[in-house]
Amino acid sequence: MPLARRLRLADAVAIGLGSMIGAGVFAVWAPAIGVAGSGILVALAIAAVVAYCNATSSAQLAAAHPVAGGTYAYARAEIGPWWGFVAGWSFVIGKIASCAAMAMTFAAYAAPEGWRIPVAVIAVAALTVVNCVGITRTALLTRILVTLSLLGLAVVVPLGLGSASSAAPPPLAEATAYGVLQGAGLLFFAFAGYARIATMGEEVVDPARTIPRAVVLALGGAVIVYTLVAVTVVLTLGGDAVASPAPLADVLDASGWTALGPVVRITAATASLGALLALLTGIGRTTLAMARESDLPPALARVDERWQVPQRAEIAIGLVVIGIVLVADLRDAIGFSSFGVLLYYLIANAAAFRQVGSARRYPRALQVVGALGCLLLVNTLPVLASLIGTAVVVAGVIYRAVRLRLSASRKRAAR
Repeated sequence: MPLARRLRLADAVAIGLGSMIGAGVFAVWAPAIGVAGSGILVALAIAAVVAYCNATSSAQLAAAHPVAGGTYAYARAEIGPWWGFVAGWSFVIGKIASCAAMAMTFAAYAAPEGWRIPVAVIAVAALTVVNCVGITRTALLTRILVTLSLLGLAVVVPLGLGSASSAAPPPLAEATAYGVLQGAGLLFFAFAGYARIATMGEEVVDPARTIPRAVVLALGGAVIVYTLVAVTVVLTLGGDAVASPAPLADVLDASGWTALGPVVRITAATASLGALLALLTGIGRTTLAMARESDLPPALARVDERWQVPQRAEIAIGLVVIGIVLVADLRDAIGFSSFGVLLYYLIANAAAFRQVGSARRYPRALQVVGALGCLLLVNTLPVLASLIGTAVVVAGVIYRAVRLRLSASRKRAAR
């Protein structure tokens, strides 16, 4: 059964913004500043350029292939099944790590010490239920959460900038080329939300027109927000941001507005929930597409007749995320997520590069820059995240190779 086309431009932009803003503003600054130092704004610019190139590739592919699954489906059509599988597998594992990171970020702001893991688990379970009862409910809730997040940031940023000149914060560490690139790789984690729009291509109204516009609008909005927040954190906290698990709360403290701390906590909690909701939705659609091709268990390909959503896939993803929340660390989750997503976009750029004729919307130079950027950034990520990511990708490749061999053996035996 096909999915229903119910998402319009505003819904798609909200889902993209919900993924990016919740992921970046509250979870990535401390590790990124820790490695990039005084080059944090350069790292942000590099991540934004690579993200833009990748976004145009995703938009071009989605317009030509308006189906669920994102680059998994695009790469299968443009390059071949194996490339599609690696893209889809990289996306699923990377974004599952993102879901765990967002659940933990939500709990860190919303729950007291000792209650954070249970609260994170409850959040994942609740939003999985929301995703199981229809895409329009997902889009509506995401728009509400994004609006609340932006309102909170509209309070924090002006207050932080307004008091930034009153006292000089500790200086940032001196930047190095490697540190800036590693910071860009970590910050890329925050820009990857626009992929949620493309993965839901089967549910977007007029996808050839809506998806490219929504991707560019969502990414442009996120870049503006990240730049404002980065400048605020650097001018207000300086080097102290490296050790801050909640830098925006510390911005208010440093600005003399400690009483407004609850505003940041509420904003962070809602932004993280918005990101988690959109991420769960996107992973569910890629899982659906892979299950349709038997690259994941076919039982996950079932679409509920009443709600017209892939409920089994959503429930399976929710259970895996809950398992990771019980054992994961936030910083490792960010690095691992960036590894998977950069591989995903490397393949997206390769697939878009092969498109010809009326399918081409952007110059091939953007795809070349995007692919080279992905290769560069993935090789600067923390070593542990890269090693684990490589092992998981190889495990997925082995799984598919074994499945294909067994399937071929059964066909020969049946003859």
